[in-house]
Amino acid sequence: MPDVNTTTHSSERPPTAAPPAIEPARNDRPAGDRVTADLPKRVRDAMRAHQDRSEILIGWVQLAVVGAFGTLYAISPKAFPPEVEFAPIPWVLGAYVVFTIARLVLAYRRGLTRLFLALSVVVDVALLLGTIWSFHLQYMQPAAFYLKAPTLLYLFIFIALRTLRFEPAYVVLAGVASAVGWVCMVAYALLFDPMAAPITRDYVFYLTSNAVLIGAEFDKIISILMVTAILAVAIVRARRLLVEAVRDSLANQELSRFFAQDVADRITDLDLKIEAGHGEMREAAVVMVDIRGFSQLATQITPDELMQILAEYQKTIVPVLQSHGGGIDKFLGDGILATFGATRVSDTAASDALLATEAVIEAAALWREERAARDVPAPRIGVAAAAGPIVFGAVGDASRLEYTVIGSAVNLAAKLEKHTKVEAVAGLTDEATRQAALRQGWKPKRAIENRPGRRVAGLDEPVDLVAFV
Repeated sequence: MPDVNTTTHSSERPPTAAPPAIEPARNDRPAGDRVTADLPKRVRDAMRAHQDRSEILIGWVQLAVVGAFGTLYAISPKAFPPEVEFAPIPWVLGAYVVFTIARLVLAYRRGLTRLFLALSVVVDVALLLGTIWSFHLQYMQPAAFYLKAPTLLYLFIFIALRTLRFEPAYVVLAGVASAVGWVCMVAYALLFDPMAAPITRDYVFYLTSNAVLIGAEFDKIISILMVTAILAVAIVRARRLLVEAVRDSLANQELSRFFAQDVADRITDLDLKIEAGHGEMREAAVVMVDIRGFSQLATQITPDELMQILAEYQKTIVPVLQSHGGGIDKFLGDGILATFGATRVSDTAASDALLATEAVIEAAALWREERAARDVPAPRIGVAAAAGPIVFGAVGDASRLEYTVIGSAVNLAAKLEKHTKVEAVAGLTDEATRQAALRQGWKPKRAIENRPGRRVAGLDEPVDLVAFV
């Protein structure tokens, strides 16, 4: 492993594969939706998952609406004569309940196709308008009677519900179907009803009779269309924000794979633009882990076997470091560099680092035993820890930035890890780090030995060492 005194988190994106071939049109992609047409598949999948959850919510709200409407109808006094045998409203409400439940089941099973969704919007409107239309039959009044029904307001609920999917096409479809449906309702009342009511311009007469006021019906249709247009425009703008939110969320998940989680959070949450030349002083600790004799081992086994060892080694060691509060700052070939209290201030950085060192030694020993039992190469692992002041910040230029940890603790940990071979021990730290850890509450779990005045390659002065044996 190279001699290092810094560790970096590169903000340059990893190399990407060649662009995929253009996909054929998909049934799950909104037609004509330029906002999402060119999005990566994983972003579209995340948005589709959001829309699937929205359809479940829509179904439950619709069920609640029809339940509330049915309850109000059931408890309200009926004005129609007792000799009227056919009451259409319960039948229409029953049909709507069945349709809504079926739609909800499909939503849970993610079986709602775009054609069915469009059909369900039209059916929602048609069933509601059918219910309103039946009022004049049930109450034995001219058809103009239903034009004054406040149940018309439920149309706005159905239009607004479609916004939960963040697709303006369904909002527009619901609004247009509602407006066209109401035009048909007015046309029937004026042209086809045998008991057609008169048209009036007298507002008082309109309110106190079954007369039709054309201006009032025009206002209703205009209100439906204007609300639809406003909601559609709002959804177009909100959808762009949703796409960006999904992108940012997925980007943060990917950042956490390339950076320590604290660094990923810092990049995504920082209010100010990250610029080179700004650093923060920290009291932190550094742990270096390395496979001994890795270069020689690489010449003795196949590349696949080599990568398998690396994968097992990292899978074993990384969770141990993270479980003790360490951030994985860098993979240096077969080396792992972890920091404690660098990206986030910690009052127990030295203690956490030594606890992690002991845990790594134990985990590495078990890993070697398991590999030896399989009769495959089982290399030894060295680990070292050092604490002290470090500087954490960004370096680079406008095109490429790196988060960097600079300080003597990084350099000392790297040299002590190499020195574990000389001392023939599994792990090392220095006396100053041990004293800092003891002040922070560290209690050794393994046997340790003081080895004062040791010469360490690369250091000018002798160092008082503490060995984990």
